[in-house]
Amino acid sequence: MHYTGVTSRGIICPIFKEGDDLVAAIVDSVTTAAKCEGFELRDKDVIGVTEAVVARTQGNYATCDQIATDIRNKFGGEDMGIVFPILSRNRFAILLKSIAMGCKKLYVQLSYPSDEVGNSFVTLDAIDEKGVNPYSDSFTEEEFRSVFGYDTKHTFTGVDYIEYYKSLGDNIEIIFSNDPRYILKYTKNVLNCDIHSRYRTQRLLKAAGGEKVYRMDEILTESVDGSGFNPDYGLLGSNKATENKVKLFPRECQEFVDKLQAEMIKATGKHIECMVYGDGGFKDPVGGIWELADPVVSPAHTSGLIGKPNELKMKYFADNDLSDLSGDELAAAMKKLIKSKDGDLVGNMQSQGTTPRQLTDLLGSLSDLTSGSGDRGTPVILIQGYFDNYATE
Repeated sequence: MHYTGVTSRGIICPIFKEGDDLVAAIVDSVTTAAKCEGFELRDKDVIGVTEAVVARTQGNYATCDQIATDIRNKFGGEDMGIVFPILSRNRFAILLKSIAMGCKKLYVQLSYPSDEVGNSFVTLDAIDEKGVNPYSDSFTEEEFRSVFGYDTKHTFTGVDYIEYYKSLGDNIEIIFSNDPRYILKYTKNVLNCDIHSRYRTQRLLKAAGGEKVYRMDEILTESVDGSGFNPDYGLLGSNKATENKVKLFPRECQEFVDKLQAEMIKATGKHIECMVYGDGGFKDPVGGIWELADPVVSPAHTSGLIGKPNELKMKYFADNDLSDLSGDELAAAMKKLIKSKDGDLVGNMQSQGTTPRQLTDLLGSLSDLTSGSGDRGTPVILIQGYFDNYATE
């Protein structure tokens, strides 16, 4: 009989570097933690590994010069534009610096009042007060400043991204519009830098007369001058490593999680599911920032993590069908319902409020929240009890 539900533990690991045997180190770290902390590993436990350590041990890096070379390869070194970059010192600033190195003139079109993940430099209230229609109104920087002034600092970081992004190249000009086609007034060569809407943006640009139009996941899809690369995501999911180098999203992740699962079975006899995770898919209620700046929450996971939860809403039965029961009788009836539930509850009122998102999105978000983004030293997360329910004995 279990007396706790889901538990999520950060596993303290060594500081990983390029060339380290990540699988062996994780197996050792998890099994040592279980022995020393006094908990048992179980079938259907989940091990989440942050994408950062996978990429670091792979040595999947690229310099500004290597990125600039691929930009020149794609756009010919001429004038070009980018649309809808996110506002981030960690995620995009070094990419902007690299892109500016690879062309003559660079037009940077920012969406407003915020980027696609919620980083804002003006408020919706300010837009209302100024009588601006964000669906149709576009601006040069001078026009934008004449309307909104210079009170455009990020809520949390205090950075004025308009000024900061201009400082990353002496060939950069900032413009503002939520219509990606506005950039075509300045140049027909465009790199669309949005993440989750990138295919639509590229389609609109090409249909409106864009000539050389690429997405960020089409840059560095193969090695350039010895760089790292990602055949699926290119520059998407990259992070700043140094002032002149980025860590790319890891590649060959499926091979990694399958090997980790196999080695955990050898070491423990338990069938443990494994996944690589990046950003969690959640939204900050104060700043309105949606955390997911990676192209996906999980680039790879073992087969047991495919699908969505299939859960009943217990309070629905407690307040309705089983409202005349209490105590042990109510508990027994609830367990019976859970054990006999349908295999697919989509559209069934008995599951209302359970929001069946992808398992890997939920588990990845839990892992990201547990590991944090700073100095906890826990790049590996062990989740237990996730697949248990109230009827589990």
